[in-house]
Amino acid sequence: MKAMILAAGRGKRMQPLTDTLPKPLLAVRGKPLIQYHLEKLAALGVEQVVINHAWLGHLLQQQLGDGRQFGLR
Repeated sequence: MKAMILAAGRGKRMQPLTDTLPKPLLAVRGKPLIQYHLEKLAALGVEQVVINHAWLGHLLQQQLGDGRQFGLR
């Protein structure tokens, strides 16, 4: 099964936090918001995830890598 996460927003309502970090990487209870989604998708049997990103998207790629740490591609 495949999924797509839309994570391209600028996060203006979260400024100044999102000036240097994309909103999906903001931490809640010790882990990035997007990690909650990835873990849930993996638990539901999703195998491949595509993340649509824009604002500081390179930071998402740096932190999440290729998804192996979540059991995803």
